Amino acid sequence: MLPTAKIGPYTLPNPLIVAPMAGVTDRPFRQLCRRMGAGLAVSEMVIADSKLWHTRKSQTRLNHQGEPEPRSVQIAGGDPDMLADAARQNAAFGAQIIDINMGCPAKKVCNKAAGSALMKDEKLVRAILDAVASAVDIPVTLKMRTGWDQDNRNAPVIARMAEDAGIQAIAVHGRTRADKYNGDAEYDTIAEVKASVGIPVFANGDITTPEKARQVLTHTGADGLLIGRGAQGRPWIFREILHYLETGEHLPEPPLNEVEKILSEHLAELHGFYGEKMGVRIARKHVGWYLQSHDQSKQFRKRFNAIDDALEQKDSIEQYFSGLRNGEVFAA
Repeated sequence: MLPTAKIGPYTLPNPLIVAPMAGVTDRPFRQLCRRMGAGLAVSEMVIADSKLWHTRKSQTRLNHQGEPEPRSVQIAGGDPDMLADAARQNAAFGAQIIDINMGCPAKKVCNKAAGSALMKDEKLVRAILDAVASAVDIPVTLKMRTGWDQDNRNAPVIARMAEDAGIQAIAVHGRTRADKYNGDAEYDTIAEVKASVGIPVFANGDITTPEKARQVLTHTGADGLLIGRGAQGRPWIFREILHYLETGEHLPEPPLNEVEKILSEHLAELHGFYGEKMGVRIARKHVGWYLQSHDQSKQFRKRFNAIDDALEQKDSIEQYFSGLRNGEVFAA
């Protein structure tokens, strides 16, 4: 039985959410994951300083045209007033949920006292939560880690602060800031967060299979799951998890023809969204993820990464899958 996931006035179609990932969860990827079964997809983080929004990177991150509702936009920064202003402006642009980033461990984010670095300063956290929640009349959510390091897992404290401030839902990645992405995620702290607040709590970290999804939901009592790296190159993971949670049975792996269709359409969306020059570059990492289980020698990916033309990228993918269907092994 699937839990029902709510964020403020929104009841999500299901409790599986695409976790925000910088450089990954752009509009083409969000829309693809929604088509593949995700109940919500959160945007890449937008820096809170609106003076920087004129850049091409920020402009693409602020683009939500044609996306299914509700549209969730993540903001990142360390200044309460600036974050409140970013929340107001994004709401005016059409965001329906604002997500505050206290989960990113990246050095360039943490060195500016943003992302998971904020968890070290609980007074500042409280000021940010209060400022953003009171700035807009749409739901505000919080994504954080379990704490600063393994001796300072203060997520339950911050979760109670968030609930007091009017935050509508919390997502917790089962690692500390110091862990980065090393080791295994732990879920005891997420269970503790869930037990300490009355608002919805979503678990995140290392959810890469349907079995793991059920195990984490059972262990934490969470209202839903955020899936990030598990969806890279496998956007169909959402329908696989949904099917397993509902039936206890596994969907078969998607056939080659469907993988080719999904990848080719994703490629075309990236080229259209970013334009050829940027689209070709951004497509390379996605193709690398899709082909991890096929192109184990990486020979094809090396050749693909040298292609600078959108049409040539498209043709090379067609040739690659044609070769796979014919039992050919790609050789450089």
